[in-house]
Amino acid sequence: MSIRFDGRVAIVTGAGGGLGREHALALARRGAKVVVNDLAKADAVVQEIRAAGGEAMASNASVTDFDAVQAMARQALDAWGRIDILVNNAGILRDKSFSKMELADFRLVMDVHVMGAVHCTKAVWETMRAQQYGRIVNTTSSSGLYGNFGQSNYGAAKMALVGLMQTLSLEGEKYGIRVNCLAPTAHTQMTEGLLPPEALAALQPAAVTPGLLYLVGEDAPTRTILNAGAGVFERANITLTRGVHLGTGEDMAEQVAASFGRISDRTGEVVPESGSVQGHNELTLAAAARR
Repeated sequence: MSIRFDGRVAIVTGAGGGLGREHALALARRGAKVVVNDLAKADAVVQEIRAAGGEAMASNASVTDFDAVQAMARQALDAWGRIDILVNNAGILRDKSFSKMELADFRLVMDVHVMGAVHCTKAVWETMRAQQYGRIVNTTSSSGLYGNFGQSNYGAAKMALVGLMQTLSLEGEKYGIRVNCLAPTAHTQMTEGLLPPEALAALQPAAVTPGLLYLVGEDAPTRTILNAGAGVFERANITLTRGVHLGTGEDMAEQVAASFGRISDRTGEVVPESGSVQGHNELTLAAAARR
């Protein structure tokens, strides 16, 4: 079945180029009305969409400015009456090894990626709840999931977006709001110079966008981390091993050290449904050991 967005309204942040532009164009081609958000290049992408017969409007709001983000959401509601899709894609890089990184650059990256996503999500959340429908995608990264040298700020920000997604997917479920993360590997202005030319040639943004379209579609999953790059798609999971009950006592640190192999055994590992489920697992193991 074809994935279409006729009658849907989407906001895509950081959509002036790279992945965001590709996302916005693809959503418009499939019928969505699109708010193209970018500090400098939104108008050009809107013109592309309109030239192809689509509907779009530009927003130059900074995602770090909550008042401006709220105005962007109101603009969409005034024009089209609803907001169905939010793609939190806006981001920046300030790469340096941690020992050389200025705290100002750490804060800036956190502000744009994390608070930017929070601002945009907060601005549309009540609308999505009221209409009993919403699709939100946070753009995470393998730098957050697995680490990358020189990207402590970026990695911390991108992993924070996973945590945001995990909780919002639980809170939004009964309102028809599905929240996911997309972890792209793509040749964009942000990644220029980070990879060799032959790798960049294979990592076109267009190879990532199909994953985004699935995550914001009618039949999207929720609480999913989808990796995408070069036409390859993978699902990342934060798993939990079965665990080992060791009890309490003065020598517990030594027991943890001695048992770390068993603790780390990935046989039968699971993905907990929530943080409270993970805590319940510990209580269950402890209770079983007392019997």
